[in-house]
Amino acid sequence: MLKILLIEDEPRLNEHLRNGLVQQGYLVDVAFNGSEGLEMASVNQYDLVVLDVMLPGQSGFEVLDNLKRFNVQVPVIIISALNNSERVIEGLDKGAIDYIKKPFDFGEFLARIRAVTRKPGSRNYTYYRVGDLEMDLISRKVMLQKNELMLTKREFMLLELLLINCNRVLSKTEIAEKVWEVNFDMSSNVIEVHLSQLRKKLADTIIRTKVGMGYYIEGELIRQ
Repeated sequence: MLKILLIEDEPRLNEHLRNGLVQQGYLVDVAFNGSEGLEMASVNQYDLVVLDVMLPGQSGFEVLDNLKRFNVQVPVIIISALNNSERVIEGLDKGAIDYIKKPFDFGEFLARIRAVTRKPGSRNYTYYRVGDLEMDLISRKVMLQKNELMLTKREFMLLELLLINCNRVLSKTEIAEKVWEVNFDMSSNVIEVHLSQLRKKLADTIIRTKVGMGYYIEGELIRQ
């Protein structure tokens, strides 16, 4: 499950792209200005950044410069209404791996993402391990102390989300948006029930609760 950071200041486009990407199975974080997006990219692990150019705080080109300065190595796709050749060349020279001119077809946008995340050097991990817990996304197997765990589809997605965000607290809202439907009933205790079942299968060894904030997996994450 690829994790994407979308940095786009236009609210309706931000929501449209985010919802479309989530429906395709991607994990998506969003930012509405360059400074916020840069901070998120610096402290979290992403497989791809989708970056607008004309942003408040700092421009997309400034974000690219600062990503390089902070040694944040992540593929970047620029989406911009600035579509003259000079701007495209500038964006690519600053390190973007692709430049998509607005307006664009969403199907083409998805195809560009698939192409970028297939390229060597993009961080498309398929194996995660924390301690004695292993998850293989290709075989869809989860092992604990070399014993395979039988997880439901939702439990698998929930564990994958927690592993990808290892040591970062995920709120109930964020879990609902990324594992369940966007319009999930937040008054429901479904998330707590699934977490309880998952914890039992993991012998309650790895999932932590931060009261009033959310849930996280604690440990040293190894990805391949």
